[in-house]
Amino acid sequence: MDEDELLNGEKVEKILSPHPLSFMRFQSLSMFLIIWGIVAGWLINFSEWNTIFSNNEWLSVLVWGLVLLLAGIIASILTIRWSIFFLYLGVFAGGVALMLSQGWLGASGIFIPFYMVSISIIGFLFVEAYRRSHRYIISNQRISFKGGIVTKRERTLRYDKIADIDARQGIMGQIFGFGTIIPISQSGFGLGSDKSLAAGGIQLGEKKVGFFGLFGGGKEVQTPRARSYYELHGVFPYKEVKKLVEEMVQGNVITPYQKEQVAFQKEQVDIQKQMRDLLKMQSDSKVDQKGEEGSEE
Repeated sequence: MDEDELLNGEKVEKILSPHPLSFMRFQSLSMFLIIWGIVAGWLINFSEWNTIFSNNEWLSVLVWGLVLLLAGIIASILTIRWSIFFLYLGVFAGGVALMLSQGWLGASGIFIPFYMVSISIIGFLFVEAYRRSHRYIISNQRISFKGGIVTKRERTLRYDKIADIDARQGIMGQIFGFGTIIPISQSGFGLGSDKSLAAGGIQLGEKKVGFFGLFGGGKEVQTPRARSYYELHGVFPYKEVKKLVEEMVQGNVITPYQKEQVAFQKEQVDIQKQMRDLLKMQSDSKVDQKGEEGSEE
């Protein structure tokens, strides 16, 4: 944070960025491309089915594409992000377009492994650039969140506006000491929702022919969730940062006694203002009376 961004009396306590392994869910997408590219190359060139693939140029491309798209569908369903499927679809479409335009269809066994490894390297570099774009500044007055490559996003949250703190560590985080902390504001910022649906059928009668009905019901559960640039995502050291944030929040919480003191001080200020207005009115009244007496003389 630049000095011109600091508020009066503000002091920076920590400047953090996500741990290199905190975006493993994105890096795993590139890792799968490498693994499947190498396996596909082995199947086409060295397995016992290589003669089948060599007799049909399109068969190797179709098998490569089907497995790639199937993996994209499974990953999209598990993460509820269909962008993964479209990403893999783009990789497949780009590879086919290159093979057709350059006449490399007959050399798919060589092209596919090198193509997949190249795309994976680009993916790793993009994820690393995205990770490095995140900055979390913890000061004695607020937390500033910054992130984004093309579109820069920024969020500022004062400690007195934090209603709750959600903290979690995955398996990798427990091993390497990083974790995610989501400060939930009083307005509910930092909360997402999970929805579930239940349905069932009813058959009337003992025979196969009967009346069927379908009934459904939904349930929505609030759960802490935020974008990586709106939370302390994958920060290290996790326990130290969590303790620091909790201490800052606790130091800015107004206790009932402090609220009474603030209300009392406000009441005293109001009384003093009323007395000042009353004295001013009396002074103005005396001036008016003197003016009237002088005009009568």
